[in-house]
Amino acid sequence: QVDASLRRLDVDHIDLYYLHRWDKSVPIADSVAALAEAVDAGKIGAIGLSEVSVARLREAQQVAPIAAVQNEYSLWSRNAELGMLEATKADGIALVAFSPVARGFLADAVHNPEELVAKDIRRGMPRFQSPHWEANAALLPAWRALAAEAGVSPAQLALAWLSSRGEHVVPIPGTTNIDHLREIIAAAQLEVTPDILERAGGLIGTETVSGPRYPANNAVEVDTETFEDAA
Repeated sequence: QVDASLRRLDVDHIDLYYLHRWDKSVPIADSVAALAEAVDAGKIGAIGLSEVSVARLREAQQVAPIAAVQNEYSLWSRNAELGMLEATKADGIALVAFSPVARGFLADAVHNPEELVAKDIRRGMPRFQSPHWEANAALLPAWRALAAEAGVSPAQLALAWLSSRGEHVVPIPGTTNIDHLREIIAAAQLEVTPDILERAGGLIGTETVSGPRYPANNAVEVDTETFEDAA
């Protein structure tokens, strides 16, 4: 796969290469060892992991240095706070937070999941399905009001909160819209008061968001800590 990526990109080196999902039928040490060979060969510069637990990170670190862990992290997905946030900070690893605006929810971009295109993966996610959607949508008016009070957009407030979690936390919002891109870039320069950020964390969080991150068939593919296990 590394060689195929090099060919498609027409490059001879990839700076950071992720193991995006741990194949649970293969010890993670074996997968990381293969990536370490690619580092030694000069094909990749650094190794990243995605959707893994602290235990799996520790296993991987026994084989090779890990530069980044890309796990879902946002106000409405706090699994990283069950150990990964502190583990990556302690070891100088970047915690790359994907879906930082909750798949559009915190950007106030989803008003009716039924209007999403047929192939949109959010259609299959419990938080965008009844009865969870109705409970989550009820949080949006207060969320919009808090962003307005801060003088920022809802998406910018979500990114500001995430950036406040640590200098090693790197949000990676995605967009195909140039105006949204400008909004995202501007968020890096905004200052939001600690009071607003604290209130944001109380409004949107594990105690207030309804529904699991993934349906059962997708949940088995990830290895991150869960609040169900923590309980």
